[in-house]
Amino acid sequence: MKASFPLIATVCLLAASATSFAADVSPVIDMKTCDAPKYPKAALMNEETGTVGMGFLVAVDGKVTESKVEKSSGSKSLDKAALTALAQCKFKPGSKDGKPDALWAKVDFVWKLE
Repeated sequence: MKASFPLIATVCLLAASATSFAADVSPVIDMKTCDAPKYPKAALMNEETGTVGMGFLVAVDGKVTESKVEKSSGSKSLDKAALTALAQCKFKPGSKDGKPDALWAKVDFVWKLE
């Protein structure tokens, strides 16, 4: 059993918030600034897969100041591994009405076995 990461474990950036307006520009994750999440050993042995939906509050300096799981993959260990790893990434900060602002970015991470 082999685990695949970079693009097979897909990271999708969604809208910054449910109340996003046309003048809002969502933060964008830079996957080159952090390591891909590592498959937890127990989850790998149990052949657990799934998609974790997460929210990251990104400050104007591009650093994550708050993070949360919005939709579980069904595995607490997969959720925690994705959230912990991706919270270390830098983001291109978002803006509101043309001014840099702290905004939420929604990111999905897909765990797959190959």
